Amino acid sequence: MMKTKRLTTAQAVIAFLKNQYVERDGEERPFFAGVFGIFGHGNVAGIGQALQQNPDFRYYQTRNEQAMVHTAAAFAKMNNRMQTMVCTTSIGPGATNMITAAAGATINRLPVLLLPGDIFARRNVAPVLQQLESEHSQDISVNDAFKPISRYWDRINRPDQILTALPEAMRVLTSPADTGAVTLAMPQDVQTEAYNYPEAFFAKRVWRISRNRPDQSSLATAVKWIQGAKKPLIIAGGGAIYSEATDTLRQFVEQTGIPVGETMAGKGSLRYDHPLCMGAVGATGTLAANRLAKEADVVIGIGTRYSDFTTASKTAFQNPDVRFVNINVAEFDAYKHYALPLVGDAKATLEELSTALGDYHVAAAYEANANALHDEWEAEVQRIYDIRHQPLVSQGELIGAVNDLGDPEAVMVCAAGSLPGDLHKLWRSRHPKQYHLEYGYSCMGYEIAGGLGVKMADPDREVYVMVGDGSYLMLSADIVTSVQEGYKLTLVLMDNRGYKSIGALSRSVGSQGFGTRYAFPEKDGLPSDEAKSIQTLPVDLAANARSLGAHVIECETYDEFVAALETAKGIERTTVIYVQNDRYVGVPGYESWWDVAVAEVSEMHTVQAAREEWEENRAKERYFL
Repeated sequence: MMKTKRLTTAQAVIAFLKNQYVERDGEERPFFAGVFGIFGHGNVAGIGQALQQNPDFRYYQTRNEQAMVHTAAAFAKMNNRMQTMVCTTSIGPGATNMITAAAGATINRLPVLLLPGDIFARRNVAPVLQQLESEHSQDISVNDAFKPISRYWDRINRPDQILTALPEAMRVLTSPADTGAVTLAMPQDVQTEAYNYPEAFFAKRVWRISRNRPDQSSLATAVKWIQGAKKPLIIAGGGAIYSEATDTLRQFVEQTGIPVGETMAGKGSLRYDHPLCMGAVGATGTLAANRLAKEADVVIGIGTRYSDFTTASKTAFQNPDVRFVNINVAEFDAYKHYALPLVGDAKATLEELSTALGDYHVAAAYEANANALHDEWEAEVQRIYDIRHQPLVSQGELIGAVNDLGDPEAVMVCAAGSLPGDLHKLWRSRHPKQYHLEYGYSCMGYEIAGGLGVKMADPDREVYVMVGDGSYLMLSADIVTSVQEGYKLTLVLMDNRGYKSIGALSRSVGSQGFGTRYAFPEKDGLPSDEAKSIQTLPVDLAANARSLGAHVIECETYDEFVAALETAKGIERTTVIYVQNDRYVGVPGYESWWDVAVAEVSEMHTVQAAREEWEENRAKERYFL
């Protein structure tokens, strides 16, 4: 006779989750490291009570539902998707606050389990507080909004449904190809209902992360294409890092002489000082990578989804005969650009490709050109690092100071604004985890929450969070969480007095920075950057950070900033280094472009000129057929 255990649905969920493990290459670990949550009437008596009686499954208090999902995603990214967190909320706004970050997790292929509370399954108590009513169905709630951004979605209307729902959730969460946000909507009454669950359901389960290998016929064709190429180029994406293929990539590069350009997620796949590391590629790319991309005849994409930034809106690859070989665990991505798909794990596939290529090596002249471009680019980075702009420092030199003077084993975290573009070009990555950018969604507000997730994943590393005033004002509350939990972050808060990135973009499309300054309105509305007089707002961000429990160091000059970086190393709690920088000093585009459509008709001469330039660049966009 099958042994059973009587538990509430919520108690059974927690008992199941804490016994799920993953294994890859012989390394085994628990998949869930704990639960972030904010309690309300939709989960306090269910999941909340279950966590209270399971103290070995750690609960973390947080300040914002969106932030906690960002933190969980960053934690998963730092762990190469081999471990993550659970996030639980009440029904209503607590649940929908998670949607933005859930979208980011799915876009970035990062596993996060969401357990939002839901309306009563028995329906007689309706409408409940925070219930969205529909005239056409009683089986709908705000949690249905998670469906398009979840890789797996389910609503648990009976206690026994978790017996099939939870294993399916785990299948998706642990899949390298299908992972992302998983949502199990939990009606508040069902959470508290008891059921006799089979004890076997709570036994330890190990989910093996396999290293799938590509079709051998496709691999043989890829070898012929590469051997026949005169100017091959590797595009290293996030999959190269998630697969832990960086050492394999380095060996492959040294064997073949093929240079490497890096996406936002793939930066750090190859050390910055490797002579065949061309750095960032695409709209935020380097002159080295972009020049090679323009003429490449075979592009080997490794774990990349070819975003518009990577392809410079389909203008980066101009060779009329260019062909793509895509190594990717996801068939969906492997086929992009009519590529020859090598559907498989990056590390395993590179190993097989390396063996099959044998003694193949690019022509000496091509490798020498790549080496020269690498050196030329490094000189350009140093030039920007050495700028001493007055009266306000430039963003590029602040990046250089953090990169040069920060702990070389540290992790730098960023997400949105002008910083990611400049960082993609300028940051010198010394190890695969040093450059942590959320740029699949480029979500303002990710930075501090993401930094907390990185620190929780590896508490012994220093974490530098680089954030502009726009993102800081959107989501800074989890400074409090970092202080509460004792996870020290060093925040570099760069005050641009507005939205620096979109200000520059607005000027580039002829709109003069309209609506991007933090300033008092004039009689005609918010001022543009070209307004004769701009009254900035009396906002004290340093005082705000101090009020949240952080140690704050205020700087005015580059030398003061350098001193603050050194001082911050000796401070034990989260430290904010506040500095104003010049919003008008940027980093060049280096022969790249990004398609942002410009108004076709306008009375503004600046817009008319921008439209002409846009039409010239638009003509360079390609289909890869």
